[in-house]
Amino acid sequence: MPQVIFLPHDELCPDGAVLEGETGESVLDVALRNGIGIEHACEKSCACTTCHVIVREGFDSMAEADELEEDLLDKAWGLEAESRLGCQAIITDEDLVVEVPKYTINHASEQH
Repeated sequence: MPQVIFLPHDELCPDGAVLEGETGESVLDVALRNGIGIEHACEKSCACTTCHVIVREGFDSMAEADELEEDLLDKAWGLEAESRLGCQAIITDEDLVVEVPKYTINHASEQH
């Protein structure tokens, strides 16, 4: 079973986390199932950028992003070459190392 290793994030998982993932499951679902509250304003429908993650290791093991995801990622804060939307980053048989960016862009959020 592949592991998803979340790097430390001040608010969401200060100590980082090593989690078990299922092949075919999204990075976002693994995080949420394990209490890492990555924002997902569009409820995982690939319509926003709030679940933006950076896949530091294992990026090439996943299917390439489609055009819609690429267009949305262009609007994400802190975009990098290994950026994906957590709801679209589907685990294969390889471990992943994931960083959750410090900031997100959510125009509908009431939080500051």
